Amino acid sequence: MKFRLKRSLIILSIMLTLMAGSLVYGQGERVVTLGNDLDQNQRSQMLKIFGVEEKDVKILVVTNEEERNYLKGIAAENQIGSRSISSAYVEDLEKGEGIKVETYNINWVTAEMYQNALVTAGVTNARVIAAAPFNVSGTAALTGILKAFEEVRGANISEEQKKIANEEMVKTGELGEEIGREKAPLLIKQIKEEIIDRGIKDPEEIKKIVIEIAGRLDINLNVEQIEEITRLMQEITKLNLNTEVIRQQLKGIGERIGEISQQNEEVKGILERILDAIRQFFESLLGMLTNK
Repeated sequence: MKFRLKRSLIILSIMLTLMAGSLVYGQGERVVTLGNDLDQNQRSQMLKIFGVEEKDVKILVVTNEEERNYLKGIAAENQIGSRSISSAYVEDLEKGEGIKVETYNINWVTAEMYQNALVTAGVTNARVIAAAPFNVSGTAALTGILKAFEEVRGANISEEQKKIANEEMVKTGELGEEIGREKAPLLIKQIKEEIIDRGIKDPEEIKKIVIEIAGRLDINLNVEQIEEITRLMQEITKLNLNTEVIRQQLKGIGERIGEISQQNEEVKGILERILDAIRQFFESLLGMLTNK
């Protein structure tokens, strides 16, 4: 009898522990932020994209005023807009998972640009979806993502980090228009890692790193671009970022760097073979004319 009672108490204890654990796990695990100017149909569309139902997830609203607070003076007026449309989904992930980003109807900011900006803001181990009911630039979505992440983790992100993260996203987007939307975030990531790893704060030293890494990635930058990146990196050095954390959180971008470098080498090889063939053709033609 005593044995059965003892066994029953042990089983009950285990069940209560598991129930308590599941309750804690469910609190604040997923958060959605919706643009304040969405109509009901658009709200439903966003929730469908995020794969959630309104009753099962915490929903916050983001206003155009909030978005302007971080983007005014950084992004172009047409990128900010006058209405809050962009929405976001944030899900807390296990340690070591990194930052994973998906986008829907975002036509200017890429997933990699969001990833870079989020790690600057101190975001770690999260699945993020930035979306809108129709094509938008996506600059305003970062405000909602950060707001959702704060709710998920129950901790505030500093205003300085938010502002610098937004600036990084916009500057990377502008750079992407000039050197390529894939190359820009890769360049920014490597420069950021290098200056943080080496603790470089001097503008001239930062500029050297910018030129060096651009050359390594076979990216041609003009003087204005170099100055812009240098100024951005000066702002980033004010934050307490860790190189290992950046590498761990942005694994996907690191892999793409390798892919692009390999592609550059392959293109170079093809061009060299074409030039060799052309050179041999003219040498052969010249030889024939000389023999005559």
